[in-house]
This record gives sequence, C-alpha cells and structure tokens, in this order.
Amino acid sequence: MPNQLGGYTFGELELGQVFDFSKVISKEDVKKFAEASGDNNPIHLDEAYAATTQFKNCIVHGVLTAGLVSAAIGMHMPGPGSIYVGQNLQFRRPVKVGAKVDVHLEIKELNPDKKFVTIATTASVDGKTVLTGEALVMVPAE
Repeated sequence: MPNQLGGYTFGELELGQVFDFSKVISKEDVKKFAEASGDNNPIHLDEAYAATTQFKNCIVHGVLTAGLVSAAIGMHMPGPGSIYVGQNLQFRRPVKVGAKVDVHLEIKELNPDKKFVTIATTASVDGKTVLTGEALVMVPAE
C-alpha cells in the first residue's frame, strides 16, 4: 500500500519485487535535456553531423536514459518520499531518438537498520539492454 505521498514504505517492500516503466524519448525530450544540462554535443542534436558518425542517427544522452531509472524509482518504486542515495551505471548500447526505453527495477537487498534498499536497474530498447546498474535508495519508514 503506498504511503501518504503515493510511494511505498520500507516495510511494504520485498526482496525480488519488480517494477517496469516505459517511455518513448522524443526529439523534444533530448532538446530540453540539452538545454537544461548544457550538453549540446552534436551527436545528440544535429542530424547531419550524426549521419557522419558510426551511429548514423542522433543518439540520446546516456544520462537522459538513466533519468528514466530515476523517474521509475522516484515516482513508482519505492516512489515519492524516497531518496536516491547512489547509482552505478554501465551504458551498453546507444539509444536512438524516438526509441521506446523499457526500465526494469528489481529489489536485491533490504537494509532494515538504515531503511535502504538496493535495486538492480536495467533499461532496454527492443529487448536489447542499453543500461545496467544498481541503485541505493533510502525509503520512508512510514
């Protein structure tokens, strides 16, 4: 049952619990991210330039893809009220603009003393892994 903010409390989480979240990353999403972050690398924004690279198309900022993991954690599981404490990431493949990114979260460890959970994080496009990692999240006790 979600807490008063809509997220889970520590006691409501279980080892092996999973959550899936998907989003199509649009050209507008990439543009807004570039504006907000200041990362205007032409591989993300300039189709003519990107066509000359090994990718042949604009690719999404890796950290924007990782931001979908943050959205899944912060809004769904554990959800509002949780605090993202740490994340390790490995970017496995590029994500092309317009791709549907599927995020998968799985609780791997519960630390009842600190009310922390360790969550395996994976993102994929068309069944191919584009990002893997592990998040450490502090969860409200109640």
